[in-house]
Amino acid sequence: MCDYSLHNVASRRATAGDKLVTTRFNPFTLGFAAAEDRKVAVCLMPGTEVAFESEVRIRRMAGLLPALKTGASTARFRRINEGRIDQHHDALEFPDGQVVLLTKLCEGQRATVLQLPAATRPVAAPEHWAEFTAS
Repeated sequence: MCDYSLHNVASRRATAGDKLVTTRFNPFTLGFAAAEDRKVAVCLMPGTEVAFESEVRIRRMAGLLPALKTGASTARFRRINEGRIDQHHDALEFPDGQVVLLTKLCEGQRATVLQLPAATRPVAAPEHWAEFTAS
């Protein structure tokens, strides 16, 4: 969801189709905000897929060096370092397997929520499926 450092920021859950922008909420935390209201953090569930308007850029040395380009414009949201309360947890995983903390992204990058994660609880199969699974 939203990193521990965003607990004092107004937030809401992401929905499919949301327009987001990478936004600095405090000196240490960058995350997704609603494009229409940058004061509201938009919290993504692990597995949420996002598409950026252009190749994702990663900030280097507090912005003192040119940004790195990831080579990708799509990513899947995930959580890392969950056992460490003193570290950020929100990250993006790119198609090549690279994982980058959200706080490392450059500000002002625009993205769209493509797809929310599938439900974690099992869904019952329709009754007519029994004929296909019977031996």
